[in-house]
Amino acid sequence: MGLSEAPGQRDTQALLSTTQAMELRRRDYHVERPLLNQEQLEELGSRSSATGTLQWRTWFRCSHARAQALLLQYFPVLAWLPQYPVRDWLLGDLLSGLSVAIMQLPQGLAYALLAGLPPVFGLYSSFYPVFIYFLFGTSRHISVGTFAVMSVMVGSVTESLAPDEAFLQASNSTVDVAARDAARVQVASTLSVLVGLFQVGLGLVHFGFVVTYLSEPLVRAYTTAASVQVFVSQLKYVFGLHLSSRSGPLSLIYTVLEVCWKLPQTVVGTMVTAVVAGVVLVLVKLLNDKLRRQLPMPLPGELLTLIGATGISYGVGLQHRFGVDVVGKIPAGLVPPVAPSPQLFARLVGNAFAIAVVGFAIAISLGKIFALRHGYRVDSNQELVALGLSNLIGGIFQCFPVSCSMSRSLVQESTGGNTQVAGAISSLFILIIIVKLGELFQDLPKAVLAAAIIVNLKGMLMQFTDIRSLWKANRVDLLIWLVTFVATILLNLDLGLAVAVVFSLLLVVVRTQLPHYSVLGQVPDTDIYRDVAEYSEAREVPGVKVFRSSATMYFANAELYSDTLKQRCGVNVDHLISQKKKLLRKRELKLKRLHKENKLPKQAAASKGTSISINVNTSVTDIESNDVEGSKAKVSAGTELEDTAARGQEDAKAPDMSSLKTLGLPQPDFHSLILDLSSLSFVDTVCLKSLKNIFRDFREIDVEVYMAACHSPVVTQLEVGHFFDASITKQHLFASVHDAVIFALQHPRSSPVNPVLVTKL
Repeated sequence: MGLSEAPGQRDTQALLSTTQAMELRRRDYHVERPLLNQEQLEELGSRSSATGTLQWRTWFRCSHARAQALLLQYFPVLAWLPQYPVRDWLLGDLLSGLSVAIMQLPQGLAYALLAGLPPVFGLYSSFYPVFIYFLFGTSRHISVGTFAVMSVMVGSVTESLAPDEAFLQASNSTVDVAARDAARVQVASTLSVLVGLFQVGLGLVHFGFVVTYLSEPLVRAYTTAASVQVFVSQLKYVFGLHLSSRSGPLSLIYTVLEVCWKLPQTVVGTMVTAVVAGVVLVLVKLLNDKLRRQLPMPLPGELLTLIGATGISYGVGLQHRFGVDVVGKIPAGLVPPVAPSPQLFARLVGNAFAIAVVGFAIAISLGKIFALRHGYRVDSNQELVALGLSNLIGGIFQCFPVSCSMSRSLVQESTGGNTQVAGAISSLFILIIIVKLGELFQDLPKAVLAAAIIVNLKGMLMQFTDIRSLWKANRVDLLIWLVTFVATILLNLDLGLAVAVVFSLLLVVVRTQLPHYSVLGQVPDTDIYRDVAEYSEAREVPGVKVFRSSATMYFANAELYSDTLKQRCGVNVDHLISQKKKLLRKRELKLKRLHKENKLPKQAAASKGTSISINVNTSVTDIESNDVEGSKAKVSAGTELEDTAARGQEDAKAPDMSSLKTLGLPQPDFHSLILDLSSLSFVDTVCLKSLKNIFRDFREIDVEVYMAACHSPVVTQLEVGHFFDASITKQHLFASVHDAVIFALQHPRSSPVNPVLVTKL
């Protein structure tokens, strides 16, 4: 055993010696550099203000290369279509386009009901916008067309501006369906044009960043609330009820209450049709999930259900025998373009902007997911233009606003789709259905379409699980989720979105108003400074306070920054300044009184003259001695007053006579304050004034103030704001906190330098 252990011990010793040698090298390794304030840093780095060409000048430059770049930017199809690899990608795009068209047919018919329109207009909205996006879009995988959230938003507008009550016939109190549908189609198409104008305009002015204000929790909560709205809106088709048209705040609650009230009037045949169709759709989806790897493409459950339900309805006569409501007449062929109604613009502008933002947010979020997965780039501004043109041109051809569908986009990607050629192929299939095959679905029960919509809501309704995950991950995001959901449910989709965005932005402001403030200490044997409350080994440098905020200082939190700074320093700065001013005021009054007393004896002596009274019983010697002593007393009294006044004047002129120590006030236990401004991202006027006040207040209590770690844009804004002057120069601004600490120790305002401590640092 001893022989076997000997080599291992030698290896261990060698390893230890190597480790010790590396440790010694680390200890010997050090970096020496001079301390750098802002002036020295600018001189060393040759800082100069960037003078770039104004952006507007480049807009008016004309060249062949620039014209070609603009053409490819606004017509992306010209960039990728000439390079399209037909052999590699055409088959995948063909199968993908066919699969998407099979899904788009039932969804187009169903989502038109959500929008409050005849089903054929859902087919129109699945053709025109898809082909326009093929020409102008930059995403290769999203499926543009009808979408549940957009449809229900459109439906809330059409039902509010063209309610059933406005089209009651006086003779038999029934609704004039033809007139109502014509009015709703005009409202929806005008709304689509206005949405398109908003999106195109925002895209041309490069306003694509607006979607960054819609956080992921906000969008997911909004779509979840919209799915609840969709579910409730389909209950009347499931139970065969005739409900009142409602819109505005609490309309969802009133609709649910009315459904519960009218449940005894349920049409049994309609409910059975919806239940059977829903069960079939669920079973087909479960089968698709189980056989996902074996099937080349998912089974078209919606299409098969629609064909089967239409055949059964036609053969059995569900409408006549059981009172099941059917789709009705579907005209064959395309409709001519119709100009929008400008009279409706003023009433639709608010809803149009909300729909434009929501539609773009959904499309760009899905587009970026697929772009990241497949390694290409999506231009957010061009996506706005593409969606805008899709809605603008579609609105002229009587389509309602569209976006992209998550379910169809996933199918388009999973079935081998590579480019928007798949979208173009799906739109051609829809065109064939519109021209020739649409009239075959006239006997399709509306309850089947409602069942298809409800089953497809599964993905969005599953987002309720976000509550549990956000509770564990981030309570603030959970608050945004809950507020967005509740506001959308209670206030409807347009007002709910506005409340959600405003609340989210206010929450950002509140979080910047309540940042984390910390006093920093040095980690031993390093030049790293960390919060002394979090790092037990971090130690404050004697005589120096280092203060940092986790958020930028601006008008909303500048006062809190100053108050917290004074509190964390452990000194009642305002009280000391007040006491100092009182003592200085008393000293000034005392000096004035001494000056006044000094002048009065001199005036009295001048008025008396040299008259002396002599007692006749006193000898000559006594008289002489009394006269001499009296004169000496007068001279000594006058000299004392003059010396006191002189001392008072010297005290007033001496620079250190106004210090806390001279005045007998308690002194802070530090002589220098360093503000770590590394988190400062911009500077406003309130920030400038607060920083100047901090310099003024702490200098009043004999503490010098320095700033450290400012970014270059912040330094530029400080210069533009005239922050630096004779009392605050760039020599008070240092490249790092460590530089500022060493300089503060070498140049204390009121305490002696500790050379040992400076050398150690």
